[in-house]
Amino acid sequence: MGSLTRTIGNSFTTNGVIKSSAIDNTTLSNVSALPAAIPAGSMVLLSTQTASASASISFTSGITSTYKEYMFIFNNIHASTQGQFQFQTSTDGGSSYGVTLTSSFFQAEHYESGSSTFFGYNTGRDLAQSTSYQNLNGADLGTNNDDNFCGALSLFSPSSTTYVKHFIFQGNVNDYDARCTTSYAAGYFNTTSAINAIDFKMSSGNIDAGTIQMFGIK
Repeated sequence: MGSLTRTIGNSFTTNGVIKSSAIDNTTLSNVSALPAAIPAGSMVLLSTQTASASASISFTSGITSTYKEYMFIFNNIHASTQGQFQFQTSTDGGSSYGVTLTSSFFQAEHYESGSSTFFGYNTGRDLAQSTSYQNLNGADLGTNNDDNFCGALSLFSPSSTTYVKHFIFQGNVNDYDARCTTSYAAGYFNTTSAINAIDFKMSSGNIDAGTIQMFGIK
């Protein structure tokens, strides 16, 4: 049986390389379909919103069972008033925001002057079975012309009706006190209802400028 297998294999390959004689019009005509061109893990841009003195930016469509992960990219968020950039989710298409969540939060910071550094857990930014908005800045975003915030938030399996909904965030802010503050947050929305909308806003004032992109992750 082994010799027969080798004989058949040698008629198609030489040292593991497919022979050109093994491929002809007949073999190609039997191919009925090609595999999908988008590989697993690809980012598909679904929506982009640009802030302009916006009280909030909401995504109320496109969060469906099509993707198991949704990623939101924040580019150059600028605030009109010193404060925290925050988010919450909805199970009713954005009619209300306030899904119960529990989270953890830690940060690293370094002053522009080099005078001080910090790394540790921030108990003022985590939530425990709360319906409040989750803060995403370790220190407040300032309002100087060059103050801004960038980061990425991943929301996993929002359409599941079996499990709670996890999120992970990482971002960086040039804060009000001339510090580089890098923030890490993670948690879960304690609901088995499908999450189908998400809202971003400042803790006070407007989102003066910046863009938020929503991607589906294949």
